Amino acid sequence: MSKIFPSRRRFMANSLALGCSMAASPLVTPVTMASAPWDNRLVVIILRGGLDGLDAVRPYNAPEFGDLRGGLLAGQEEPGVLDLDGFFALHPALSDLMPLWRAGELSFAHAVSTPYRDKRSHFDGQDILEAGTGESGFVPSRDGWLNRLLSGVPGATAETAFAIGRQSMLITKGPAEVSDWSPDASLLLSPQAERLLDLVMHDDPLFRDALSEAIGLSQEDVAAQFGDEEVDAADMVNAMRPTAKPASRKEAIQKVAEFAAARLREDTRIAAYSMIGYDTHNQQPRLINNALQPLASNILSLKKELGPVWEKTTVLAMTEFGRTVRVNGTLGTDHGTGGLLIMAGGALRGGRVVTEWPGLSESALYQRRDLMPTRDVRAHAGWVMRGLFGLDRKVIEDTVFPGLDLGRDPKLLL
Repeated sequence: MSKIFPSRRRFMANSLALGCSMAASPLVTPVTMASAPWDNRLVVIILRGGLDGLDAVRPYNAPEFGDLRGGLLAGQEEPGVLDLDGFFALHPALSDLMPLWRAGELSFAHAVSTPYRDKRSHFDGQDILEAGTGESGFVPSRDGWLNRLLSGVPGATAETAFAIGRQSMLITKGPAEVSDWSPDASLLLSPQAERLLDLVMHDDPLFRDALSEAIGLSQEDVAAQFGDEEVDAADMVNAMRPTAKPASRKEAIQKVAEFAAARLREDTRIAAYSMIGYDTHNQQPRLINNALQPLASNILSLKKELGPVWEKTTVLAMTEFGRTVRVNGTLGTDHGTGGLLIMAGGALRGGRVVTEWPGLSESALYQRRDLMPTRDVRAHAGWVMRGLFGLDRKVIEDTVFPGLDLGRDPKLLL
């Protein structure tokens, strides 16, 4: 069967409804599950887009913070209402997580980053985060750090797949067998999608390729339904109109949490998935609110669904880079460097913001624009895996995160 791929302009102009799984979508990635011979559990959530850590966990008592970030706080509650430790405060959209903080089941590592520097591409940054390598050691399409972890563990097996997913996350890619699953979703591209996708793509060929794949997969499904060799926009719309609707982000996130928890209550020990919406170049107060609330809901759903297994679980929510310290002209922030790691779980020694805080004075900033990273985010992940799974330090530094110096133990776990 031949496949006719519409041009990008024609595709967007006709508002095609894409009836594809999350895994086939360029906007959402599947859940990946793996079992291993441990009793503790690890959940890794990739926050795609570059979470603004200075907004999520605000250094509201830093003398420069008000002048640098005042525009983002207008109309919101006084940041001190969600005070964490007298210096940092939680974003209001994460307020539902405060009981976890008070229970010692929530922590943050601030001013952290991967070794990625200066180019500030989402796709390069995400690949380096998931590969777990230094920037100079990154090779496209190589294996990911969770897969290297599993490859070195005797008796590690893949969980049985509930697979609809058609692509895997780099973080779990490699020789070790790992299974994918993703909930069904329908994606309806409105006429406004052209502007949205223009902003997201940043002329990156990786995104364009993924978008073409999603279109092609959708056309294959519709062509099979109509028995045609060629599929045009009218076929796509007619085929999907009875069931097409915007994917419910809340429902999809809930499904992901429920499925991950169900597997983690059984043989699965590691789950990895991603969430989107953290690229806040414009109108950040609204966009980051819409991104942080689902994250809080997801973490709380994991806790609820895991039940007693929560006490053996650590959740790491990681992002490719932070954002600029100063607000731009469209009430947003641009791609930066130092960022935030969010940690949750009953195995956590929580109630702390772990940081070697660099300060926000202009001379303390990276390139006089970004939060200066003072710790490698891989080191925190490495210490968590060492505590959860008893991995030898040399295995973490040489195999899981090659070239990493773990440094001192931040004692993140109980």
